[in-house]
Amino acid sequence: MLTRDGVRLDADIYRPDADGEFPVLLMRQPYGRALASTVVYAHPTWYAAHGYIVVIQDVRGRGTSQGNFKLFTHEIEDGEYTVKWAANLPGSTGKVGMYGFSYQGMTQLYAAAAKPSALKTICPAMIGYDLYTDWAYEGGAFCLQSNLAWAIQLATETARIKKDEKAYQALLAASRHLPLHDPIPTHPEILKTFAPDSFYHEWLAHSQPDKYWEKLSPKTYLKDVDLPMFHIGGWFDTYLRGTLNLYKDISARSAYRQELLIGPWAHLPWSRKVGAVDFGPDAASPVDRMQLCWFDQFLKGVDTGLLDELPVWLFYMGSNVWQGFPSLSISKGRSYFLSTTGLASIREGEGILATTCPETSTDDVLVHDPWRPVPSNGGHAAIPAGCFERTHIDYRSDVLTYTTESLETDLYLAGDVVVEVWCMSDKKSYDLCAVLSEIFPNGRVYNLTQGYLRCQDGNHRVRRTIHLQATCAKIFRNHALRLSLSASCFPAYTMNPGNNSASSIDAEIITLMVSCGGESLSQIILPVVTP
Repeated sequence: MLTRDGVRLDADIYRPDADGEFPVLLMRQPYGRALASTVVYAHPTWYAAHGYIVVIQDVRGRGTSQGNFKLFTHEIEDGEYTVKWAANLPGSTGKVGMYGFSYQGMTQLYAAAAKPSALKTICPAMIGYDLYTDWAYEGGAFCLQSNLAWAIQLATETARIKKDEKAYQALLAASRHLPLHDPIPTHPEILKTFAPDSFYHEWLAHSQPDKYWEKLSPKTYLKDVDLPMFHIGGWFDTYLRGTLNLYKDISARSAYRQELLIGPWAHLPWSRKVGAVDFGPDAASPVDRMQLCWFDQFLKGVDTGLLDELPVWLFYMGSNVWQGFPSLSISKGRSYFLSTTGLASIREGEGILATTCPETSTDDVLVHDPWRPVPSNGGHAAIPAGCFERTHIDYRSDVLTYTTESLETDLYLAGDVVVEVWCMSDKKSYDLCAVLSEIFPNGRVYNLTQGYLRCQDGNHRVRRTIHLQATCAKIFRNHALRLSLSASCFPAYTMNPGNNSASSIDAEIITLMVSCGGESLSQIILPVVTP
C-alpha cells in the first residue's frame, strides 16, 4: 500500500481457505513481518484458519517497507491509512481489529488515535501509555539495560536493511554482550559510532517529563478515543505500568467492554517458567484463544458469552491459578513497619517488618560503592526478567533487609505495593531500590516485585515514596516476606554518581541513612485481599 506521502509499505496477507467475506486482523511491526510476533502468539495461519484475513505489515523503514524509520513518529498517520486499506481488501467485511505486543501494541494505540471508522477493536499487550514514566524511565531513573538492548537491536536491524556489514557485525556482537562499562556508561561508543540517529540519544537527552514525551506518548492522543480493548500484561513485564495505566484510564470512561489479563510473564516468552520459577501448566498463555473469542464477539457479532464473564483476570503466583475480579479495586492496604537494631545490613533478623509501630527510632546506614554496585537480579527491569533466588544479594552489606515473622495464615496480595522510608544522604542525589521477596521455609528467597526511585536534595531527611510494580501472589502460611533496600540496581538502571557527572570516573561513594521508628515511621504498604 501507499501512505499519504507516497511511501510504499509491504505486508503479508493470510486468507482463510474458504469462500466468503471475513474480518481483518492487522499487526503493524518493525522486526520483519515473517516473524509475526510468533515469540508469543500463534502463527497468522492459525487465525486465518478460524475465519480471518490476517495482515502483518512492516512499518515505515523496516523490513522491505520504504521510507525512513523514526521511532513511533509516523505511526498515527500510517496506522490510519493501513486500517483503511486493510478494510478494503478483497474479501474483507470492512471491519478491522488489531493485535500485537510491545511495539506492535503501540502501533494499535497510535492507529486508534486517528479514529478510523473501520477499526472496531484492539488488543494492546505490554505497552507504554506515557512513554516517559511507563517505558524509558522509572521513578526518574533511566531504564538502562532494557533501553540499551532495544536500541542496539533496532540499530542492528537497520544496519542489516542498509547492508552495512561492518556496522551489522559490530552491533550484533554488542547485542550479545551489552556495552555497560564504557567511560560514559549511558553513552556507549557503539551507538555513537554506528547509530548516531537512534532514539536512544534523544531519550537520554530528555531526562525529565517534558514536551518531547508528551508529543510522543499515546496518552496524549487517546483522550477522546473509545473502543473495546483487551489489555494484556505480565507481572514481570517492564511495561506493566503502561498496561495498567491505560486500562485504568480507559475503563473509567469507556462505553465498551474493557478486559484485562495479567499473567506471571516477563516481556517474552509468555510461558509457565519465568526466570527460575515454574508457575505450572495454567501459566501457559491463553491469549490466542481469548483473542479469538474477543474478535468473534466484536468483529463477527457472535455471542461468545464473553460479555457475561468478569472483566479482570489475574494470575495468582504461589497458588498458580487464574482468578477473575469485577475490577482492579480488590485490595486494602496493610502497613508493615520497619524496625531495626542498626545492623540490618550485616545480619539477618536485625531488620524487622511488623504490623505494630516501633516506639523508638533507630537508624540503619547503607554505603553504596560504585566499584561494586548491587546487581540487578530478575524482577521486571533486568535482563533476564522474572523470579530468581536472591539470598546472595540480601547477604551483601550494602543491602538493608527487613523481614516478617513466619506467617500464621495464608496472605493474598493483589495490586500496587508502596514503600515509604525516611532517609538522607551525604550526597545531593542518590537512588533507592526496594525489592519485596518471599522467604520459603527452607530459607530460599525469591523476588516478587520491585521499584526504583531517583532522589534529589539528598542532604535533608525526608520521607521518600517508592512505587513498586503491581503484583498478585498467595504467600503461604509458614512463609515470610522481606523488604530489601539498596542504593543501586545495576545494570537494570543507571547508577547515580552522587553528582552531576556523566563519567564513571567521577562516581562517588554514597552514604545513606534510613530511619525507623518513633516519628520516622518507615513502612511498606501491601495490597491485601480477603479470600
